[in-house]
Amino acid sequence: MADDHPVVLEGLNRLLSRHTDLQLVGEAMDGEELVRLATSTLADVVLLDISMPGPGFAEIIRRLRRERPRLAVLVLSGQPESQYAIRVLRAGASGFLGKESLSDELADAIRLTASGKRYISPTVAETLAEAVSDELARPLHESLSDREFEVLKATALGTPVKQIAHELGLSPKTVSTYRRRVLDKLHVSSQAEAIRYAVDHGVIVDAGGVHGKSEPGSDD
Repeated sequence: MADDHPVVLEGLNRLLSRHTDLQLVGEAMDGEELVRLATSTLADVVLLDISMPGPGFAEIIRRLRRERPRLAVLVLSGQPESQYAIRVLRAGASGFLGKESLSDELADAIRLTASGKRYISPTVAETLAEAVSDELARPLHESLSDREFEVLKATALGTPVKQIAHELGLSPKTVSTYRRRVLDKLHVSSQAEAIRYAVDHGVIVDAGGVHGKSEPGSDD
């Protein structure tokens, strides 16, 4: 268990002591201590407070995953599930629980995540469903970063890679990397398809012939 408030740790300990199949093997009060502890014990699950001192929760989860790939990380938070659940799960956590809902639900969540599954409460499931719905309704190009969007526009207008690099203050290799990312995010397999997407979705105006251009070469 990891929380920087001794009272919270004591309360969690009391909750878990009711369940004879669960054993507490260590406590930590900051992120660095947690990572050290998790790599030196045989714990199956970490209970992580989202607001621990030290590295942010995403960095802590990343380091735990690197050191103990199969270690389940169950994040606890006093913040609303709707505000943090998606960020926590995207960071690689095995589950998310609001502290206000802790009871037998905590023990069930520990058992489930220890078995390699994810724990998602009904509230979190609803939040995830809404997020997926919102994502599906958004045009794919809205997921592009500002740089990726600039590269898409320039590419669709037929601007050569070297010229794009010069105008954006990047290396040609970096521009090529951005172009590959654009293809991935737009779910297309070629520059020609990316150009068609840009025209069809109003990213650029088809000034006669752009829609039918052949696919640019890597240095065109």
